[in-house]
This record gives sequence, C-alpha cells and structure tokens, in this order.
Amino acid sequence: MNYADIKYCDVANGEGVRVSLFVSGCTHHCKECFNKEAWDFHYGNPFTQKEIDRILEYLKPNYIAGLSLLGGEPMEPVNQEGILPLLRVVKQTYPEKNIWCYTGYTFETLLRNPLQAKLLQYIDVLVDGKFKQELRDESLCFRGSKNQRLIDVQASLQAEEVVTYNYNPVPRIA
Repeated sequence: MNYADIKYCDVANGEGVRVSLFVSGCTHHCKECFNKEAWDFHYGNPFTQKEIDRILEYLKPNYIAGLSLLGGEPMEPVNQEGILPLLRVVKQTYPEKNIWCYTGYTFETLLRNPLQAKLLQYIDVLVDGKFKQELRDESLCFRGSKNQRLIDVQASLQAEEVVTYNYNPVPRIA
C-alpha cells in the first residue's frame, strides 16, 4: 500500500483535532474529486512500520481525538492489508480515541466483503458513499454530497442496521 499524506492536527476530516492518513489508490473516480492525484495506487510513498510508528506518536497528545482514514480509498482491496495492522495497533494503544473512515463504498457493500467487514470492527464513524457533484452541499458537516452518510459503525453492527452518527457541534461563542 502507498500513502499520499499524513496530516497532524487536521480539523476538517472528522470531529475534533485528528491525525489523518490519506492512502493512495481509488477506482471510484468520482467527478470533481478533491484528491484526484491519489487515484493512482503508485502515488506517494510506501506505507511501512515507520509510518505506523509516526501515526502512533502523532496520536499521543490528549488533544488529539483520533485517526481519520481518507484517500484515495482506504477500503480498496489493495489497501486493506496495510490498513488492518494500523487499525489494530491504534485501538490497542489508544482505545479512548476514535477512528473515522471516508469511503466511496456503502456500509452495506462493505459488510458483504469479509476483510472489509473485519476493518469495520475497528472503525467508529464511517462516511460512506461516492461523492456526487450533483448532490454537493457545502452545509453538510464532514461530507460533500447529500447521498453520503455519517454512520455510527459500532452501533450499526450491534443493531444490524444503519445507525446514523449524531454529530452535535459545539456552539460558537460570539
């Protein structure tokens, strides 16, 4: 697996201050994708133990809420073998931190693939569905188009149906 970027202190891709991993490779090719260069599976650099260690170090401060996975496409079959060890060690090391994942696949599709379903065991919030330019809505939190859902993965797995993640932003003081 290759990765395009690792961002420390990202506030755009999930709730709170986060560490974000942008993986390389995506076959969805959504029209008006914000990260087209990451469609190429060979873009960026190889994802190794060195990057896992760096992510674990970045996650250490108390003000970091968790890890976000983006792309490219984290759930591409080529990327799954690189993502699984990362998710395991993050949950073992920082069980209090949450993991968000952005994917063009739907939750229902991921459940039908054994390895993708295994990845879901470690993910707290899933932003699912392909970005659709014709459904773009800049007022949505943490997603770009109306078809995309914020899913509470663990509650959904327990309920055996999609449970929406309730994002309640902190009101701004004027």
